[in-house]
Amino acid sequence: MKAAIYTRYGPPEAVVRIEEAERPVPGDGEVLIAIRAAAVNPLDCGFIRGTPYLLRLAVGFPRPKRTRPGADAAGTVAAVGGGVTRFKPGDAVFGLCRGAFAEFGCAPESALAAKPAGLSFEQAAAVPLAGLTALQGLRDAGRIQAGQRVLITGAAGGIGSFAVQLAKAFGAEVTAVCGPGGLALVRSLGADRAIDRTKEDFTRGGETWDLIFDLVQSRGFRASRRALARNGILVSGGILGVAPSFAGMARWGGRAVAGMLISRFGSRKLAFFVTKRSPEDLTLLAGLIAAGKVTPVIDRRYRLEETAAAIRHVQDGRAHGKVIITMEPER
Repeated sequence: MKAAIYTRYGPPEAVVRIEEAERPVPGDGEVLIAIRAAAVNPLDCGFIRGTPYLLRLAVGFPRPKRTRPGADAAGTVAAVGGGVTRFKPGDAVFGLCRGAFAEFGCAPESALAAKPAGLSFEQAAAVPLAGLTALQGLRDAGRIQAGQRVLITGAAGGIGSFAVQLAKAFGAEVTAVCGPGGLALVRSLGADRAIDRTKEDFTRGGETWDLIFDLVQSRGFRASRRALARNGILVSGGILGVAPSFAGMARWGGRAVAGMLISRFGSRKLAFFVTKRSPEDLTLLAGLIAAGKVTPVIDRRYRLEETAAAIRHVQDGRAHGKVIITMEPER
């Protein structure tokens, strides 16, 4: 089978290549997927780039331990391991899969959900990590409620495009913050208001929101708390895109510690969370998509042979919505 492989850290065009690889064999509780489509995430960019540098302590130093990138996938079940009860060969599935930028990949049964018939493989591949992060960030960390005023930064990106639609589905009034190129998109997704981040600083306008979902870490908690209503929550969405160096990590860490200390003794709270794999949440997202309440936004499609270019497009922050890698044309 063909698969994307990298054996050292660096720019994707320099380190990612397509090679013949041995087809993986599913272990107990695992499913082998014939992958039809996969999606690129900033997480993949961080792993390949090897930044933040402290990340290498977990994923391999001086070289990566796992050499097959990719996590989001959709396809058909090719084989199942022992103990698998929810799926059988031929079933269409989507979810989190190791080494998803390949023709075949293995995934735990617990990381997958059945793909609805009305959802294309490309659309399904766009959902897992971004959709789960948006859902769990808003619902679990942010405790979103109908009628709340919600602000989302990075609203035109992969996670942000899901977050805008999910917040509206929860009944919130949504303000979307993004660059000028994404304003039309976030409005089309249902945002009640769109702010051009290059022209307006939402922390200095005197407005307040009940929930701020910060996906770009552009402001520290001290600044963002000015825009929080009393008892408001700032949900922090991650650091891979904003702390590529030790100095960046130190600055982010300092802001985080200061924010946690301030929020501990005040009515305005700072919340961190880790996205969890959940077949129930994947099924919930698929249902919202089938009902027309959420639509996966696909920015561009690339062939497997163009994986490095797909990763570069996401890494440069140019994508509005999700970037998809297709293993074969949709049938």
